[in-house]
Amino acid sequence: MLFNSYVFIFAYLPIVFFGYFSLGRYSHKLAAAWLALASIFFYGWWDARFTALLLGSIAVNYSAGYAIAQRLFIRPKLLLILAVSFNLLLLGYFKYFNFFIDNLNQLAGAGFENTPILLPLGISFFTFTQIAFLVDSYQGKAHEYNLIHYTLFVTYFPHLIAGPVLHHKEMMPQFAESSSGKIDAGNVAIGTSIFIIALAKKILLADSLAEFATPIFAAVHAGGHPMLIEAWIAALSYTLQLYFDFSAYSEMAIGLSLMFNVRLPINFDSPYKSTSIIEFWRRWHMTLSRFLRDYLYIPLGGNRKGTIRRHANLIATMLLGGLWHGAGWPFVIWGGLHGCYLMINHVWLEFKKRRGWTKGGKIAQFLAGLLTFTAVVVGWVFFRAETLHDAIDMLRGMAGMNGCALSRKLADSTMESLLRPLDIHFIGTLPLTELDSGNAFKIVLPSLLIIFYLPNLQQSFAAYRPALPITDAPAEQEKLPPSGRLASICRWRPMPAHAWGLGLLFVYTLLHFTKVSEFLYFRF
Repeated sequence: MLFNSYVFIFAYLPIVFFGYFSLGRYSHKLAAAWLALASIFFYGWWDARFTALLLGSIAVNYSAGYAIAQRLFIRPKLLLILAVSFNLLLLGYFKYFNFFIDNLNQLAGAGFENTPILLPLGISFFTFTQIAFLVDSYQGKAHEYNLIHYTLFVTYFPHLIAGPVLHHKEMMPQFAESSSGKIDAGNVAIGTSIFIIALAKKILLADSLAEFATPIFAAVHAGGHPMLIEAWIAALSYTLQLYFDFSAYSEMAIGLSLMFNVRLPINFDSPYKSTSIIEFWRRWHMTLSRFLRDYLYIPLGGNRKGTIRRHANLIATMLLGGLWHGAGWPFVIWGGLHGCYLMINHVWLEFKKRRGWTKGGKIAQFLAGLLTFTAVVVGWVFFRAETLHDAIDMLRGMAGMNGCALSRKLADSTMESLLRPLDIHFIGTLPLTELDSGNAFKIVLPSLLIIFYLPNLQQSFAAYRPALPITDAPAEQEKLPPSGRLASICRWRPMPAHAWGLGLLFVYTLLHFTKVSEFLYFRF
């Protein structure tokens, strides 16, 4: 069931909402059980066969976590290892078995056959959520073991399919709060407003950008060679599509959850405004970055065992982070590339520190931001490409090695005579797809302006704190919303003008529900 579907908005959500608060008037436990059952139904809507897998995973991890915390076995660490191994084997079978067989056949010349394995939705997210619970239980950080609340913690429908990755200590106290079963008009208003804005971001921006990214990447996979302009249109369109798509899901989850008086952690903080890759990973998919740091990078040794070991740990963490996103070498390369980016970033910071260089002025910060954004765009090419060959061909196009396609309007200008020796062609459409390049720029350029110049959703709603802060996130997260007339207009207030504006935006967005459009992170 998609957040951006009529059945969710006009059937599932109202039924779950009114059922939860109706039961909450009489019994908090019944309300929590209702929400847990509704979340299980939400998951089963995709494919009821995987509901048993989800419930089995919950049963095993809850039992193991309880036994570890209560020290019911003489060797709790061994039980922790076995339970974590169970989760990784489950994830490995569904997500990586065929990837392993393919590579074994290529490397060893084996003749093993692939078997069709359907990937359960959200398995990466609910697996990581429960691994974090097991480790927290072993470390004494998990304190409540109510089975209904734990089931709700894992299956909670706003985050179940595509995150954020939750911590037990963040959510369990909120589920246990008796007042959560009573309607809070303020939370409903704020949550609904956030949901509408994020829904519009998904439908009007992310899906519009996909109309340019998807055909060009598909044409490259079919054997086409993109020229300079269309390669950059594809790369930028996907970069922006992924941003609006995943941030929209994360914000819709925050808005939906707030309607039920539960705050989810922030998962995005304008990551494309970062001036370094280190900062980017503190702003992009923040709960995954936190998980990789706390449960992989630090256990590997972090930065405690010297510079070389720190760099090796960074590379290993990001390689595994890339593999977590998908069973394919392009994902591994993407993860390794970001590991190298982080390593170079740390070396640069050490160099600046030894030289006594400061952060620099506005020009230096602009150039640092431009370099960071370009590096991220290059990385997303590997993330999106079907194969390594596709990614390399796309990068060749972005470098101008396949030629350049510009508008016919330039054909009569003096530029034609200057560029003709370089084999630059003047055509009105993108060669591989016949899409209108002018229409692409009409969506790409406004999207860039929105990302870089408008306040993000958390800043617009900062006065109401709709989400839980990530305590070690960059300082910008705790700053007051940007000042200025534009920022003031974008700042949410409980007033009729904003209500009418959001109502019109909601209706306009609904009118554009022309096709089924899944969120990109559903694949991971």
